[in-house]
Amino acid sequence: MQLQVDIQRKIFLSFEESGQVVALENVRFAADAGEFLCILGPSGCGKTTLLNIITGLDPHFEGAVSLEASIDTGTCGQDAHDSKKKHSRESELRIGFVFQNPRLLPWRTVEENLRIVLSTEQIQSGIIDELLASAELEAFRNSYPSQLSIGMQRRVSLIRAFSIQPDLLVMDEPFVSLDKRMEDKLHQVLLDYWQTRNPSVLFVTHQINEALKLASRLLVFSSRPGTIILDIPVELSYPDRNNPEVFRAFVTRFSEEYPGIRQIH
Repeated sequence: MQLQVDIQRKIFLSFEESGQVVALENVRFAADAGEFLCILGPSGCGKTTLLNIITGLDPHFEGAVSLEASIDTGTCGQDAHDSKKKHSRESELRIGFVFQNPRLLPWRTVEENLRIVLSTEQIQSGIIDELLASAELEAFRNSYPSQLSIGMQRRVSLIRAFSIQPDLLVMDEPFVSLDKRMEDKLHQVLLDYWQTRNPSVLFVTHQINEALKLASRLLVFSSRPGTIILDIPVELSYPDRNNPEVFRAFVTRFSEEYPGIRQIH
């Protein structure tokens, strides 16, 4: 699977003097199968908007988003600004989306929140047991979200996205506001899944250290209107990223080579 993104412009109506806000402009990149892309940029630069466009949640933009070998060419439509777009993708493509808020159904247990996105065949395969074990949640399968800590809720949200075995895993600051121990744990759960299952990943973050811990490639966005100002491979092996001294030295070298990147927040 290859993702192709060519967003010429994304506009929102606003109460500003101009009557509109240009959220994204001239955003172009491609992602190959199995790449782990982290999207880094300041608040308000359009990172979440980009994910919504790529996943089809926001069809109103100028440009095109497509996946290689797609068979549904889509149709051109118009938004409030008569902007034309094209959004195409494979009919069998599976997209997992992990939001900042876990978005679990409060009236369903942990296991029921997983079952709701799975087919009967997937449930019978034992994938629920496997994923609960990977996130150390076996003892909480019959608990409701209100009975879980925020870290545990995020783990459920994460493995719910894993459970459909996505071709494309989209993550919008999924580990924000977690303590360091829980963040490190979920980073490892995510990396273990990615290295085992090999989905393409788009991961939005404000944190340079998080981006460098996870990404095989880093896309850095400007302030609004968001556009890509850096597209950089992260050339450090994953085993070395688990070595604190080696990782700290790498982050220092990277920050020195790209000095403006530390000012992003």
